[in-house]
Amino acid sequence: MFKSHELPECIYEPNQPILIRPKSSTPKNIMYLSNLDDQKFLRFSIKYLYVFRKAVNIETLKESLSRVLVEYYPFAGRLRKCVENDDGKLEIDCNGEGAVFAAAKMDLSADEFIEFFAAKPNRSLRKFMYIVEAPDFLDIPPLVIQVTNLSCGGIILCTVINHCFSDGIGTSQFLHAWAHTCQSIHSPNPTNLPYTLPPFHDRHVLTPRTPPQITFPHPEFTNSTPSNSQTTPNIFKYLQSQPLIPASITFSPSQIRHLKNQCVPSLKCTTFEALASHTWRCWVKSLGLPLSIPVKLLFSVSVRTKMSIPQGYYGNAFVMGCAEAEAKELITPNLRDGVKLVQHAKSTITNDYVHSMIDLLEDKSMRMDLSTTLVISQWAKLGLEDLDFGEGKPIHMGPLYSDIYCLFLPVVGEFEAVKVLVSMPESVVDKFEYYMTKEFCGVVENGDAKNHVYEVDHLKMVSV
Repeated sequence: MFKSHELPECIYEPNQPILIRPKSSTPKNIMYLSNLDDQKFLRFSIKYLYVFRKAVNIETLKESLSRVLVEYYPFAGRLRKCVENDDGKLEIDCNGEGAVFAAAKMDLSADEFIEFFAAKPNRSLRKFMYIVEAPDFLDIPPLVIQVTNLSCGGIILCTVINHCFSDGIGTSQFLHAWAHTCQSIHSPNPTNLPYTLPPFHDRHVLTPRTPPQITFPHPEFTNSTPSNSQTTPNIFKYLQSQPLIPASITFSPSQIRHLKNQCVPSLKCTTFEALASHTWRCWVKSLGLPLSIPVKLLFSVSVRTKMSIPQGYYGNAFVMGCAEAEAKELITPNLRDGVKLVQHAKSTITNDYVHSMIDLLEDKSMRMDLSTTLVISQWAKLGLEDLDFGEGKPIHMGPLYSDIYCLFLPVVGEFEAVKVLVSMPESVVDKFEYYMTKEFCGVVENGDAKNHVYEVDHLKMVSV
C-alpha cells in the first residue's frame, strides 16, 4: 500500500519523447498574434493534469493527436519574435515541427493519487510533466504532453499549452477536439459523438486601431516605470520571495447558496461574483495588509460575445476585470460591498472598453499591475472536467501545481461545486482557510480586522 507523500520515480519509456507532427500537410505561414495574445503577462504555459481510471491506448492517443493537429496546425508550430520589428512582439511560425509527446510509467494507483496528492497539488507533481530543456521560453514547443501509465491500469495525462496561443476556452476547445478525434478512430458509431467546433484561426479580429484610441482608464495596467511610493508594500514580490503551500477549499452548492444569500434581497449575484468577493476579502484579511492601502482584484472576463468574435476562435479573447478598494473596506463581514465592486468591474467591460485596451497594449511598456493584487482565473465553467478519450471521463482534473494566482476549479461529478485553490505563505494558510469557511460554521466575530491579522512589518514585504 502506498504510504509516502513523495511520488515514486517516473520512468520514461525507451526513446522518449517523440515529436507528433500533423498527419497531412498544413499551411506553412506566419500567424499574427493579437495584443491580447502577446501580453507579457501571458508568457507562460497552462498546465492541466487529468487522472483517468482506465488507460487509453498510447498509439491511439498519438494517432488522434496527429490528426487533430491538421486542424489545429499552429500548435505544431513554434513561437518566435516578430522579424519585422524590434519591439519584442511575438508571432507563430506554422512550420509543422510537431508537439512533444512523452510516455512514462509510475508505481502509483489512481486512488493513491487522489488520496495523497489531488487536494493540494504541489511542485512535486512536475514528475508528470516532461520538462523540455530550452534556453528560453520561446524555444519550448507550444504543446507538450506526457501520458503516465499507473499501476492500477489508469493513466495521468498532463498537457502543457502555451498561453500565448489560446485562453482557457480555447484550450478546452482544442482538448475536446483531440478527445473527439480519439473516440472517432475506434468508435462503432462516430455519428453519435458530440459535435466539436472547427477552429477559427485569424487573430486579426482583435487588431488595434490606427491611430490608437485609448478612451477609458485601465487600472489593471501600469507603466514599466511605476510611480508608486517606496513605502507601498508589494504583495506580489513578497509572495514570490516566500516558500508557499497550497490552500484548498471546496464549496458545495449549498455553501455557495449560503454565500449568495448574504446579498439578497437587496442584491442579486452570480456564483462567481459571490465567491470571488469572499475569496478576495479572506485573502486580504489573512495577509494582514495595512488597512489604508488600495488592493486590487483581477479576474478573467471572456469578450467573445461582446466583440462578436466568430465561433471556434481559440486565441486569447479575455480581459482582466479590475475591482479596487482599500483593505479596510474589504475585511468587514458584509459581502455585498465586495460583490458590488466586482459587478461594477464587470459592467465596465464593453466593446469600446476592449478596443481601448487593445490599443493601450500597443505601448509595450504597459504591464499588468500585480503589486497589491489578487488574480483569479475561472476554470470551473469551461467543461475541462468532461474530457473523454473513449474510456470514460476523468476522476480528477486540476492544475499541475498551485501558485499565487487563485484558481476556481471544477469538482468532478458535482457541476455546481467549486474548488478554490491558491498558494500562500505557511504562516497564513490556516488563517485563510478559517476565514473562507467560518461563515458556514456561524462564527462571525466583531473586530476580526483587529484581532486576526498580522502587522505588515511581520510580513517583511518588499517595497515597489
